[in-house]
Amino acid sequence: MEAFSGHPRGPARHPPAGRSRERRASLLDLHSAAGQVFLLQVVIVVLLVVAAVAAVVLQAARDAVQQGRRESVVAAQSFASAPGVVEALRSQDPTAVLQPRAEAARKRAGVDFVVVMSTEGMRYTYPYPREIGKKFVGAIEPALQGRTVVEQAGGPPLPAGKGTAVQAVVPVTDSRGEVVGLVSAGITVKNVARLWMPQLPITVGAGVVALALAMTGTTLVSRRLRRQTRGLAPAELAQLYEHHDAVLHAVREGVLITDADGRLLLANDEATRLLGLPADVQGRPVRELGLPEQITRLLTSREVVTDEVHLAQDRLLAVNKRPTYPQPGRGGSVVTLRDTTELTAVSGRAEVARERLKLLYEAGMRIGTTLDVGRTAEELAEVAAPEFADVVTVDLLDTVLRGREPTAEGWRHLRRAAISGDQQMMPVYALGEVITFSPRTPQMRTLQEGRGVLEADLRQARGWQEQDPERARKALERGLHSLVTVPLRARGVPLGVANFYRRGDSPAFEPEDLSFAEELAARAAVAIDNARRFTREHAMAVTLQRSLLPRGQPEQDALEVAWRYLPAETGVGGDWFDVIPLPGARVALVMGDVVGHGLHAAATMGRLRTAVHNFSSLDLPVDEVLGNMDDLVVRMDNEENTGDAAEGPEGEGVTGATCLYAVYDPVAGACTMARAGHPEPVVVRPDGTVTCPGVPASAPLGLGGYPFETAELSLPEGSQLVLYTDGLVEDRTLDIDVGLERLRRALGGSGGRTPEETCQAVIDALKPAHPCDDIALLAARTRILPPSCVAEWDVPPDPAAVPSVRARCRKTLLEWGLEETGFTTELILSELVTNAIRYGSPPVTVRLLHGRCLICEVSDGSGTSPRLRRAATTDEGGRGLFLVAQFAQRWGTRYTTRGKVIWAEQLLHDGASAATGHTPIDVLLEQFDDPNL
Repeated sequence: MEAFSGHPRGPARHPPAGRSRERRASLLDLHSAAGQVFLLQVVIVVLLVVAAVAAVVLQAARDAVQQGRRESVVAAQSFASAPGVVEALRSQDPTAVLQPRAEAARKRAGVDFVVVMSTEGMRYTYPYPREIGKKFVGAIEPALQGRTVVEQAGGPPLPAGKGTAVQAVVPVTDSRGEVVGLVSAGITVKNVARLWMPQLPITVGAGVVALALAMTGTTLVSRRLRRQTRGLAPAELAQLYEHHDAVLHAVREGVLITDADGRLLLANDEATRLLGLPADVQGRPVRELGLPEQITRLLTSREVVTDEVHLAQDRLLAVNKRPTYPQPGRGGSVVTLRDTTELTAVSGRAEVARERLKLLYEAGMRIGTTLDVGRTAEELAEVAAPEFADVVTVDLLDTVLRGREPTAEGWRHLRRAAISGDQQMMPVYALGEVITFSPRTPQMRTLQEGRGVLEADLRQARGWQEQDPERARKALERGLHSLVTVPLRARGVPLGVANFYRRGDSPAFEPEDLSFAEELAARAAVAIDNARRFTREHAMAVTLQRSLLPRGQPEQDALEVAWRYLPAETGVGGDWFDVIPLPGARVALVMGDVVGHGLHAAATMGRLRTAVHNFSSLDLPVDEVLGNMDDLVVRMDNEENTGDAAEGPEGEGVTGATCLYAVYDPVAGACTMARAGHPEPVVVRPDGTVTCPGVPASAPLGLGGYPFETAELSLPEGSQLVLYTDGLVEDRTLDIDVGLERLRRALGGSGGRTPEETCQAVIDALKPAHPCDDIALLAARTRILPPSCVAEWDVPPDPAAVPSVRARCRKTLLEWGLEETGFTTELILSELVTNAIRYGSPPVTVRLLHGRCLICEVSDGSGTSPRLRRAATTDEGGRGLFLVAQFAQRWGTRYTTRGKVIWAEQLLHDGASAATGHTPIDVLLEQFDDPNL
């Protein structure tokens, strides 16, 4: 490295004499390297001296403690074994006998105390008499067992001073080996300091000698270093290195230094950039750097090179190589590299190509993030402007926006779907406007030819100008000068066109730009077609699902009902609800959810909804309805799993469903309900209190064999029963418990709201921004049929009681203002009562309900169901139910726990029965041939 020392070869420089004396005077300056080294040595010597003193002190203390332990044990055992100690301990005043002897023994033994104590630890002797009679400080239990105890403990003041004492406690035994007392002797620990104090001057003197030797050595080393650096101070050396390093890495020429073994010793920044070297190249063999073979061979050879040109990656490098040392045998070389590439235009085109690749990558990431056709077109426009074009417009066939299959008939009429860029300054068609292109326009040509069209100079584009001359003139005046229009095609079918414009100082489009625009449009077209197909499928599924859901509220008197249904964004599901009028002015409420999404789930939902209607028409108990539904879902599963079902998402079998079925009776004001895996309903009392009725949770439909528990609750008039599906209270980011709490808060204090207002308030509070599951919500406010509209009485099981029944019916209808329906109602009621008395079993009960319609109910204790048949002309009976069917709007039978109920409904219009005008009176009278009536 002498070639880079910064000094020319020649005689060594010597500093002037005065400067030399000045530097010698400052050798020990703390700002100099020598002074800092000396300071470090001083610190080391001081630390060593301190460590030596500490070691001496610790060793002396340890020795003193050991010596004290030995002396304490010897002194204590000697005194305990002395003659007369046992007799003195058993005397009446042990202190008087033992205190003088203990003090004499302490002085002779050289210990700080000798204490004689009782077996309870009470002192008989002590150097200070005032401490006699007090409790001994220390452990005596082992000594009481005949062992010797040596410990360190602190106690009362001693003649040697107060401090921690090393003390021994030994037992005093009599001739029989019985412990009659204890003796403790000890020495204070601080008295051992006299053992290490004499060694302190030796240690300190050794430290002073070490400091003197360090200063001498530092001075000699400093002078040696100055001779080696030719009188340059460290600051001058650092400055010289900084200048060398700055020049080496700032020059726009690469510098490489290798040794005789072919290892790279140095590479400046420019060489690293030109050759693409990694950061850790220093000291590595050149052959391991992964350089081109030509460059590797040049660096490892010993030949001299002058201005040779070599290709490295995409650069042309001029190379010069010289040996590091002219003397033979020392090896090593210096290589300089200079970039002579003058292909700016080529580099510029490569940069453009890289930008285009980057833009295509962004297009793949940003286009098609949703399954919305319009949004996908907007994403295409946003990606292309302003990186590729100044203004971008996307025009799609109207059928594509609607999700339909595109046809050639609609090519001339396209709708503006997206605009991006400087459209505020350009007179372009507005968003959503339908554009009719003429056959000579670039847009129509690109649709017909199926390839992109380049109009490098719009001033020469006659077809483009003929489309709208005034709009084209304004666009040219505002700087629009170049156009590329490409078709959006998927599966060989055109979907629309994408138009890319440039204006102002932007360069005109070139053929390479046309290829890029076609590639960009091809990627976007696939996403648009996917969105179109999804739109079509989604619209079909939503249409199917909405056709299967209720379209209007049925006429009934028991409940005031409102509902909401919101399909998921990603596809329809199997949520459904229903309001089903039942006999006896009752109403059934149904809320269900089929597992899964898509057409299959919607179709399954329709099948289950139809089944609920059929089971409800049989007027079965709520648990039996769910049981029949469970059997149906199991059969549907078995049918799907036979292998005949179509494969794919829409052919998957039913995996289950949830359902809640409730029946409300406005006469009793009671609601009976059961749920199969469905969320529990919420009840809002008239005062606004929100409660959960505690309906037992049963297994979902489709598991088979599990019973369904029912719950019956009384609902005051004006209460609201809120049913919902899990999409309202649960999604990927919302736990169901949190959703239920939000639902209760939204319903809180809503006792005075109408069901419509309740539904809207709940949807406003809980509807997610992007629902991933269907949401079904139903709110029903209860009504109570007033007692004045209910008439009920028992009938004796005797045919002779039928006239009285008719008379009471006539009286009741007169009170209700339904005189015009009297004849028909008496006829229906007398026939039903006659059948119950003749073919049924007691008790027989009649009930009339006056509401939206007039309901006649006759119950008896038999389970036999009547059957409508057409009697022959020779039959004497069998025409009663035919009369009921002719006069009543509806009739039927429902079973109870105590028998059955036969019911018939008559619609009322302005107080008259709707059925009166449909059947001629003479025909009815001909059928009315029962002599008992």
